[in-house]
Amino acid sequence: MTSREYANRVLVAAFPARLAGDVQSVLAIMPNTRLAPVEPFEVDVQGETVAIPTRIYNEEPDADLERSLTGTQQVILHGLYSCHHAGQVRQRHLEQIVASSEPWVVPFVVQLAGEYVLEILDAIGRGLPDLVAPGSVRRGLYGEFIVRNPAFFARTERRVVSYWSCYYRWKYAAFGTYPGSALMEAFRAAASEHAGVRWPRHTPPPPTDAADGFA
Repeated sequence: MTSREYANRVLVAAFPARLAGDVQSVLAIMPNTRLAPVEPFEVDVQGETVAIPTRIYNEEPDADLERSLTGTQQVILHGLYSCHHAGQVRQRHLEQIVASSEPWVVPFVVQLAGEYVLEILDAIGRGLPDLVAPGSVRRGLYGEFIVRNPAFFARTERRVVSYWSCYYRWKYAAFGTYPGSALMEAFRAAASEHAGVRWPRHTPPPPTDAADGFA
């Protein structure tokens, strides 16, 4: 198996099997890279296991080639490049998918919520204004995903706390004032609503811990 074939197999596995043909169309326009995708993480998306790379190293495709893709294929491309090794590239592509209602987009967004780039955290907050609205479509999608993937979400929470403590405590003395804290609260409230019980916490509590409506 060539390095290109291996990389393609890894990237196809980041999406539900029904999208394999669309993913192949996206991979056909992505420039080659000598560096393989890094450390895929497995999550459950509506009962199907996908394995999403932590980082990819492909250069971005030509804009004309990107425009030749279908709508679904463009979302797939943006999902893959939201895993790019360069933070500005991750943010740019995240902004194109964060408001999507496709369930397979959710793990890409939650993974990025556990990263250290403040601009990315802000982009997620702006792109998901209805995450705090009870009964909203995206709140339901994120709640279901977290309930299906408790260990992954717990690890994400711990990463958020770790990055805050390491890089941002000087700017946000209390964890509750850090942008990542607000995201974790919103995700946890979505999980609580979906599960019907208060979802476990792995971050420092805010001053008043009643945002999810569970005592």
